[in-house]
Amino acid sequence: MEEKLQIRIFPDGRIEAETLGIKGEKCTDYILILENILNAQAVQAEYTKEFYETEQVNLEETQQNTLK
Repeated sequence: MEEKLQIRIFPDGRIEAETLGIKGEKCTDYILILENILNAQAVQAEYTKEFYETEQVNLEETQQNTLK
């Protein structure tokens, strides 16, 4: 799934943000970025189920041959 940040701005100035497709604690980095951009502070936070999931990382091993 693609990583996204969904932001809702309400007429009263309240802002809600939700991370989508971002697994683990990495999602909190995006909230910190928003706080800095908006010069605001999060008042309430809830973790999605993705917060508790681990991100799958694919490693590829390569072999290097050297001629002597």
